[in-house]
Amino acid sequence: MSENLYTLIRSSIADPAKIFIETGDGRTFSYADTFALAERFAGLLVGLGVQPGDRVAVQVDKSAEALIFYLGVVAAGGVYLPLNVGYTLTELEYFIGDAEPRVVVCRPNAEKDLGPLATRLGVAHVLTLGGNGDGSLMEKAKSVPAGFAAVPRAADDLAAILYTSGTTGRSKGAMLTHHNLYSNAATLKDYWRFTRDDVLLHALPIFHTHGLFVASNVTLLAGASMIFLSKFDGDEVMKLLPRATSMMGVPTFYVRLLQSPALTKESVKHIRLFVSGSAPLLADTHKEWEARTGHRILERYGMTETNMNTSNPYDAERVAGTVGFPLPGVSVRITDPETGKPLAQGEIGMIEVKGPNVFKGYWRMPEKTAAEFRADGFFITGDLGKIDDRGYVHIVGRGKDLIITGGYNVYPKEVETEIDAMPGVIESAVIGVDHPDFGEGVTAVVVASKGHALDEAGVLKALDGRLAKFKLPKRVFFVDDLPRNTMGKVQKNLLRDQYKTLYKK
Repeated sequence: MSENLYTLIRSSIADPAKIFIETGDGRTFSYADTFALAERFAGLLVGLGVQPGDRVAVQVDKSAEALIFYLGVVAAGGVYLPLNVGYTLTELEYFIGDAEPRVVVCRPNAEKDLGPLATRLGVAHVLTLGGNGDGSLMEKAKSVPAGFAAVPRAADDLAAILYTSGTTGRSKGAMLTHHNLYSNAATLKDYWRFTRDDVLLHALPIFHTHGLFVASNVTLLAGASMIFLSKFDGDEVMKLLPRATSMMGVPTFYVRLLQSPALTKESVKHIRLFVSGSAPLLADTHKEWEARTGHRILERYGMTETNMNTSNPYDAERVAGTVGFPLPGVSVRITDPETGKPLAQGEIGMIEVKGPNVFKGYWRMPEKTAAEFRADGFFITGDLGKIDDRGYVHIVGRGKDLIITGGYNVYPKEVETEIDAMPGVIESAVIGVDHPDFGEGVTAVVVASKGHALDEAGVLKALDGRLAKFKLPKRVFFVDDLPRNTMGKVQKNLLRDQYKTLYKK
């Protein structure tokens, strides 16, 4: 039997007439509609020459058609490559050049710039898809016969590549297999008790793990429904919550909803589950949410490379400040960051994970892949944590200085490289500082040459267009020197401590 994720999803749906997606503007797609369109997309891609394993890169606005296209790529045996809509042409040049997709799909208004770039990089076809289902992709799909049979795939074949930032500034493509995605979604469906009666309020983007694989795949495997919003809007979410049974969000969602006087126990009485992830949820937010709504948010822990690793329990106590227990089939251990030796319970060290959810490796980076895995198959996450005496996993810090802002990953080196290239800059250090809305705010500390004309506004202006908006510093400070240890390494912990109250309200 084929292990194609699309085939497994399609075969699990008992009622094709059931509504899968309802968009914010009231359009609906049944499961039958969804599969019919996905198979037209698949037939189109195969007609364009997409072979099993070929990459299909997508940078489009969130829409029902965009999500269904993901299913179409998988059905065609292709490898889905979602790209953040905030990425600039400079960033896209790297991703497209590295992944070498056969097809690129972009927004209609981006084709004039991205089209020539893609063509220069050897992309065979550039198509467009708009947020309202317009564009050349949809036009071409209309003429494709229905009833495409999904291409057989093995469990270990690639289904997707998601790029994650690298500490050296070079992004890495995490290779995710059909079994990685299916096994994790099936586990979460059962662990979080999703059924065909659920209605998920989906306000997440669909270019990363949380909104694409966790929210969408879990809903699909449950045969449930989604209210599919193009973006998070607090007023719109509050209006729709009474029609939902569940919501998945990033901490920013919950912080902003707490600011709404409409948030009451009555307004969320139909909800059975609120899930938070992609960034740490402050314990204060967890407690305030419970006081206002009577619900305890379920926090979990995942990564681009692993999908979900741990989760607070559905029935038992959800402990604020923890990410719960390892999911069924997933092993988590804490090791000494230097030696790799397992540590005793309660000790802080490197979090390592192993299981069917863990990715195959980094695209065209065999040395990097080998360096990130132990000989016994455990993946070194780069996150620091501990497991308490009750078995709950705590994330206490991050190796590699990763910043998570609004649910998006930012590696300081990428921002520092751009700042350091500016005339008048000697060096810079980029850190994450606690932020009430975004979890962490990207903050730059710059050493400039004497007599420089640079100021905060000038640095931000120079970065605009070079980096995605979410990577831009919220503040820029100038200092004479950066703090260093005896080995000359910049002590970012001291900078984080110095600016820790910067964004306090």
